[in-house]
Amino acid sequence: MPIEPMTSAQLRDAYITGCGSFLPGAPVGVEAMEDHIGRIGGRSSAIGRRALRWNGVETRHYAMAPDGTVLHSNGSMAAQAARAALDDAGLSVGNLDHLATATTQGDYLVPGHASAVHAELGAGPIEIASYQSVCASALMAMKGAWLQVRAGEAEVAVTTGSEFSSRWFRPEFYEGTALVDAKGRARMEADFLRFTLSDGAGAVVLEPRPKPDGLSLKVEWIDLTSLAHAFDPCMWAGSTFADRADMKSAWSHVGPAAAHASGAVALLQDFDLLKIVIRAWIGVWMKKVDDGRIVPDDVDHLLCHYSAKSLREEIVSILRSTRAMIPEEKWFSNLATVGNVGSASIWVMLDEFMKSGRAKRGEKVLLIVPESGRAMVGFMMLEVV
Repeated sequence: MPIEPMTSAQLRDAYITGCGSFLPGAPVGVEAMEDHIGRIGGRSSAIGRRALRWNGVETRHYAMAPDGTVLHSNGSMAAQAARAALDDAGLSVGNLDHLATATTQGDYLVPGHASAVHAELGAGPIEIASYQSVCASALMAMKGAWLQVRAGEAEVAVTTGSEFSSRWFRPEFYEGTALVDAKGRARMEADFLRFTLSDGAGAVVLEPRPKPDGLSLKVEWIDLTSLAHAFDPCMWAGSTFADRADMKSAWSHVGPAAAHASGAVALLQDFDLLKIVIRAWIGVWMKKVDDGRIVPDDVDHLLCHYSAKSLREEIVSILRSTRAMIPEEKWFSNLATVGNVGSASIWVMLDEFMKSGRAKRGEKVLLIVPESGRAMVGFMMLEVV
């Protein structure tokens, strides 16, 4: 006999009652970024300065020192952000029922990232869930935690997004592989990302009621749309550029040494495909406007994750001639000061937004998280209460 789905009347409301973030180390300025992550072959990148102008990042944070010393783990950064969010909600680790974690790559291949974060938190027996993708994994984890609270399965849920991207960018990932030519120059699809991604973590707390003092955010809805059926991977690790759509070519089938030599282990991006995927993201956005899911005039604040200032400019240029455009004075971003922190970006952004004093009761806050991994985009509508 089929199971009857719960109706909206049977589901509880859920509220974000706390936000937190953790950014490792002191801010690193553009002039020091390449020395911090290391110069491939000891030489300056041919595209590094151009990449930094393109993405508009002025400072970012790294969990690894210039000499390669690891200062934090991915799991420990997520735990720090979770503690900050719980503290912001007036709660402690002992109140936690459900932990949902998001990341591009955890500290281990196995087990899941949530296990590492749970261990770092030092919480007692709780329910955990690991979500692995790229930027949109933040909203995957959020939707899972939100539904847990709505269904009455959890009274306090925390969702985290965290990244330790800089460990991918050490020169050893590229030197001696097919990603570096005879002159010692790294291929663009590998080198560009070294100047694009940052380290850090963000977290939010969900409860079935707003906190008694201060502002909370009622979660109105969360939508996730994957377009993986229509596109090859756009950002990936685990295959070569040419073979990335062939799952039988994955790195593990040939062994780690051969995969490394072929350049299949490093994080890569197809920038020509990215330009096409941008339009696919916007297509989903515009359909939500056409369907009435998003009413631009009703949105008071837009927090849109994007990896580069130039991508924002392209998104705006496409939307400006449509009724889906939300005026730029309503946009909030901290990309310039923290960089692109992948799955952590949206929570680090929301944390700074809520602490900025901009949010007022009754306002609508729209969060949008596009992901170039394999053409995915997520949306979340919040109301300040």
